Amino acid sequence: MHEATEQFVRYKLIKKKCEEQKMARKKIIAGNWKMNMTPSQAVELVNTLKPLVVNDEVDVVFCVPAIDLVPVMEAAKGTNIQVGAENMYFEDKGAYTGEIAPAMLTDIGVKYVIIGHSERREYFAETDETVNKKVLKAFEYGLTPIICCGETLTQREQGITLDWIRQQIKIAFQNVTAEQAASAVIAYEPIWAIGTGKVATTEQAQEVCGAIRACIAEVYDEATAAAIRIQYGGSVSAASAPELFAQPDIDGGLVGGASLKPDFGKIVNYNK
Repeated sequence: MHEATEQFVRYKLIKKKCEEQKMARKKIIAGNWKMNMTPSQAVELVNTLKPLVVNDEVDVVFCVPAIDLVPVMEAAKGTNIQVGAENMYFEDKGAYTGEIAPAMLTDIGVKYVIIGHSERREYFAETDETVNKKVLKAFEYGLTPIICCGETLTQREQGITLDWIRQQIKIAFQNVTAEQAASAVIAYEPIWAIGTGKVATTEQAQEVCGAIRACIAEVYDEATAAAIRIQYGGSVSAASAPELFAQPDIDGGLVGGASLKPDFGKIVNYNK
């Protein structure tokens, strides 16, 4: 069989298996608060959002600044809200002033951690290699990483989006086992859509998320690809969420600015 034909057949098989598995993949909608909300403001926001984000069909995660983690954990007790961090370091402890150790997160009950957000890459010199180190350390401590990837507008215009994303994914998952990978979350965020009000078209978002799933199948196998959850992020709103989240390879969203507003409840309840 011709190589291109073999690849097409393999892709169709992966697509079929992933579509069968889609019903089994629970949606995950996470808010990334970025550098917003003092501890007192954070508690107020959690209390506002608590009744609005109730949805048993969705995993709801608030990823908040380090200083807000403890008060948010307390405020969210007894609710369906899970709490995540926005970053962590890849060492256990030591002379790393200003950094957050993974044990500091697990000790207070944090379950998720965002790794490799484009803002961390742009402003704090994070690389694919440091992202990989953090992913491995997160799994070592039982944290679920939300691994970010995405292209710039220039890269999209140059037609290298899928090549770029595949490279980010392959490096991020180096030395990660299939079992670990299946439990990970990948967040595809086109950098040109973050905080700009521009949203990738549904077709653009699905194309890249589908390519990410195919890449995971290449690195591991179809079962791992079918299990892993892939989010879309980048100016997600209550209006755009239903169509985006209905796509076969999009399993939820990583939401920025809208997660700080009551409208986040409408995004979480996109299916109601």
